[in-house]
Amino acid sequence: MQARVAVLGGGQLGWMLGLAGIPLGCEFAFLDPVAGATAGAVGELIVGALDDVVAARRAAENATVVTYEWEGVPAATARALESGAPVCPPANALDVAQDRIVEKTKLRDLGVATAPFVAIDSLDDLRAAVEEIGFPSVLKTRRGGYDGKGQAVLRDPADVDAAWSKVGAVPCILEGFVTFDRELSIIAVRGRDGEIRCWPAVENHHLDGILRLTRAPAPGLDDALQDRAEAAIRPLLEDLVYVGVCCVELFDVGDAVLANEIAPRVHNSGHWTIEGAETSQFENHLRAILGLPLGATTSRGPSAMVNCIGAMPDRDAILRIPGAHLHDYSKAARPGRKVGHVTVTAPEPETLEARLTPVIALCDRAVLP
Repeated sequence: MQARVAVLGGGQLGWMLGLAGIPLGCEFAFLDPVAGATAGAVGELIVGALDDVVAARRAAENATVVTYEWEGVPAATARALESGAPVCPPANALDVAQDRIVEKTKLRDLGVATAPFVAIDSLDDLRAAVEEIGFPSVLKTRRGGYDGKGQAVLRDPADVDAAWSKVGAVPCILEGFVTFDRELSIIAVRGRDGEIRCWPAVENHHLDGILRLTRAPAPGLDDALQDRAEAAIRPLLEDLVYVGVCCVELFDVGDAVLANEIAPRVHNSGHWTIEGAETSQFENHLRAILGLPLGATTSRGPSAMVNCIGAMPDRDAILRIPGAHLHDYSKAARPGRKVGHVTVTAPEPETLEARLTPVIALCDRAVLP
């Protein structure tokens, strides 16, 4: 029987869900505010705002299951669709991920370590909070903001007023600045029956607040580090009675990991799984939400993912590199925009680095038309 999957959001994550689902016999409908959104290439595209419940119900008509590809989808929209079909992941995951105070409090209550934090509702709150948190610290809006937006670093008292203005004088969270060894993320999938499977933890590198490079598995990953990473996501999935793929971004600090952010969806740092894992995050998300058996999450060997930021690199040059796989999102070039990615696979780490170096150079040289 063909399953119909309604997806709130129609960007590249929805597109990759569609690519993974078509071989499973799925058909798709996407709700997105942009006509010509990327996911329209693999399913029906309903153009409408994500808070437009009428449009959302059109997208979800006759759906087997409803899911979403962005944590900014209004939880109210997801809840409005629950009477027609299961919504996976559940809407309460959006409630947690969309408010940084709720998010950090949830993690803390589950015993997952985070940076110290304080809720900020006014400039006076901020001035008091820096006395508690100290410098350096990071001011972030409680809601919204991604890829480095909606935040400011405070290094001394002179930064306080300017930081408050920079973030728009809206409700915020002040977090202690973490001097980390590296950034990691852990991605897991939980099925309807409660089974949880985790992919290997990966190492992430950001530039200007945007993910640029992921290495998978994280270099030097051992069982102890994998266990620490999994301990930051398994309690969350159980507590939320989660179904689908979820990511927790982490700071690797000595012999500990600190949870930074939750993404209740398939995640950019999991794109390597398309070619680099036994089962991709996209296929396993669909398996989970449809109640199908989960696939193995083991890696096939060392791999990496490079985001294409602003413009696509030369296609032929990328494809001449052994083990390189190009994913073009068919998006117009624009500064700071994720327009595609390249995954690189290899039989051993040394070969991976040799293949990865020219890929990064080609992506760095890509220029806007």
